[in-house]
Amino acid sequence: MSVSKKQRLKKIEAVREEGIDYTDIPVLSKEFWERAIVEYPEKKKSVTLRVDADIIKWFKSKGKGYQTKINAILRSYYETHKRKVS
Repeated sequence: MSVSKKQRLKKIEAVREEGIDYTDIPVLSKEFWERAIVEYPEKKKSVTLRVDADIIKWFKSKGKGYQTKINAILRSYYETHKRKVS
């Protein structure tokens, strides 16, 4: 776990229950939970992909989770361009 993530978790853990403002969160009824549907994210598929060495080096230099970042960039590109194809 990265240092900044550890620091954020420590700050969150330090917040006392009394210090949390729940007033803007609606109370959920029994009917809500009866109709609720759990949606799981799509499973990832492992692939072999040839990528320029400098690109991989740069992503790895940004720290843990570089594959997730690459996936997010590809997803963003996909979402932007899939709408343009008719």
